[in-house]
Amino acid sequence: MRLILRDDVKGVGNKGDVVEVSNGYGRNFLLPRGLAFLATKGAEAQAESMRKSRDIKDAAARQAAQEVAKGLVSSPVKIEARVGGDGRLFGSISTADIAAAVEAQTGVELDRKQLTLDEPIKTLGTHLVPAKLHADVEFPVTVEVVAG
Repeated sequence: MRLILRDDVKGVGNKGDVVEVSNGYGRNFLLPRGLAFLATKGAEAQAESMRKSRDIKDAAARQAAQEVAKGLVSSPVKIEARVGGDGRLFGSISTADIAAAVEAQTGVELDRKQLTLDEPIKTLGTHLVPAKLHADVEFPVTVEVVAG
């Protein structure tokens, strides 16, 4: 069954793509949920315009993410934390704390899900936290944890 996707569907394709799926998957899942419509000659022309608009939006989002990345790579983010006698923190620094500090110090609004920490930060010092703002834009955010 040839369908045109209205939205991104994981494992199938992106908005505007013409895909070939099994009859059951198309008839029982994609069509009833409004995720796709049948691919006809007229609809394929519409799909082409959907792909063009998707590409334009993607390019704009990538450009905006690159601008944000340039600003954040050059400026470290300082976070004050309470520290015990051995240099370990009371509690820990999470991605939510880092996102809040970035917004407070630089004005850039990051979602905590865009930051990646294998485990929370529990020591003083400088830490590099990977951030992914776009599929093509990934950069490290420098976090300096200081005693407060």
